Amino acid sequence: MTRFIVNGRDVDLDIDPETPLLWVLRDELRMTGTKFGCGIAQCGACTVMLDGMPRRSCVTPIGMIEGSEVTTIEGLDGPEAQAVKAAWTAIDVPQCGWCQSGQVMSATALLQQVAQPSDTDIDNAMAGNICRCATYVRIRQAIHDAAKTLEG
Repeated sequence: MTRFIVNGRDVDLDIDPETPLLWVLRDELRMTGTKFGCGIAQCGACTVMLDGMPRRSCVTPIGMIEGSEVTTIEGLDGPEAQAVKAAWTAIDVPQCGWCQSGQVMSATALLQQVAQPSDTDIDNAMAGNICRCATYVRIRQAIHDAAKTLEG
């Protein structure tokens, strides 16, 4: 039995401890906002927060997260998350949208750690998130816009 918290809800699952968190979220808990991209932690589409830090769920075995708190795109909240989501919408960041939940998770984590990130901060924080539509310029702008919103 593996016990953990997802978006504030206690979860107890009797599942193979080697099962990736991504598949537990999508198949067992029916939370499909977190996407499968590459399966080898290279694209970032599967990014969730694990105990407040961005983590690739496709390579995180469920047995490793006993007692941890997982936040998915469905449960992402707080001032940074709201600012990022609003900025994403305001400048129409997504095209196909496949990578966007991972992008939003990583951008939110960045703003939780760095209030006014530079382009270099953004590039470093977002480096593991691939966008096949190449919306990187809009992603960077949205993060800057969200930071300005949070600044007041």
